[in-house]
Amino acid sequence: GLQALYSDNILGRIFRGSGELIDGGPDLSSEPAIDVAGPTVNPMRRVMPTKMIETEVPMIDLFNCLVESQKIPIFSVAGEPFNALLARIGFQANADVVVFGGLGLIFDDFHFFKTAFEDHGVFHRTVMFVNQASDPIVERLNVPDLALAVAERFAVEEGKRVLVLLTDMTAYADAMKEIGIAQERIPAARGYLGDLYTQLAQRYEKACDFKGAGSVTILSVTTMPGGDVTHPVPDNTGYITEGQFYLHDGIIDPFGSLSRLKQRVVGKVTREDHPQVMNTMIRLYAGAIDAQQKQAMAFELTDFDLKLIRFGDLFKTRFMEVGVSMPLETALDMCWKTMAECFEPSE
Repeated sequence: GLQALYSDNILGRIFRGSGELIDGGPDLSSEPAIDVAGPTVNPMRRVMPTKMIETEVPMIDLFNCLVESQKIPIFSVAGEPFNALLARIGFQANADVVVFGGLGLIFDDFHFFKTAFEDHGVFHRTVMFVNQASDPIVERLNVPDLALAVAERFAVEEGKRVLVLLTDMTAYADAMKEIGIAQERIPAARGYLGDLYTQLAQRYEKACDFKGAGSVTILSVTTMPGGDVTHPVPDNTGYITEGQFYLHDGIIDPFGSLSRLKQRVVGKVTREDHPQVMNTMIRLYAGAIDAQQKQAMAFELTDFDLKLIRFGDLFKTRFMEVGVSMPLETALDMCWKTMAECFEPSE
């Protein structure tokens, strides 16, 4: 079966989907190798997640925390800057090791990730497995397995908190479909094979907080063809993962985003005002959306409606836009500031 090189010397290196080095650096063929695509972890070795990975993306840290050992996708409409967001999380997240898996990347995207990790000084603790669009499609199927096998070793043997970044899982599913059709296997929904769910789950279930060791957290991108969340890939993914971050129109939308594990850390490992701030901000933003609809349909607006609309605009630019970056404490303070600018304390 397929093997991956594994030692501390693979940090800062770039491999292709065959497991071979492609960065022109020193040869590592004498390093030990490990089998990939083994079984997922015995449930007895798993710990309930209680730690948070801060990403400095307020729509994640504040409203839908990324919890250590979580598996969660960014559901993105095509053409959105999801790779820029993923890269930023890669170099801002408080993880020990970042394992990057690129699936069918065009050269520009590959170069962008490599440069981003180098420029922000995290390349020395990053391992990259990259399948470019011009590479053999069969190698694309190996990338998540290589990345996850290596991540698991860093977590179990070295107690590292590992963040695995995979983009784009729709390209991965399309590669399975293409190879399945070449093998004359019988397709199911929209040409995907019947085991799409199983294949995705086998990869995502590698996310784990290991008893007495480190953890593997998986953050992936799933582009939704035609922006359709009922497409087989996002549809199946939603059953497997613990929520999703919803990206469209240059914003991370609080409606549609969900972290099913956030209540395990909100106000427990974060600041005590976090739960109230989070809930109040979302309630006010929901009010702002309603007020905007009233405005669009030319209904009369109350003074409070106008305040809500102002709040909604500020909320969008200060928090939701995909380029916004700040630590959680700063974001919480900014929430108080924004509410104070728009409303009276009694409101």
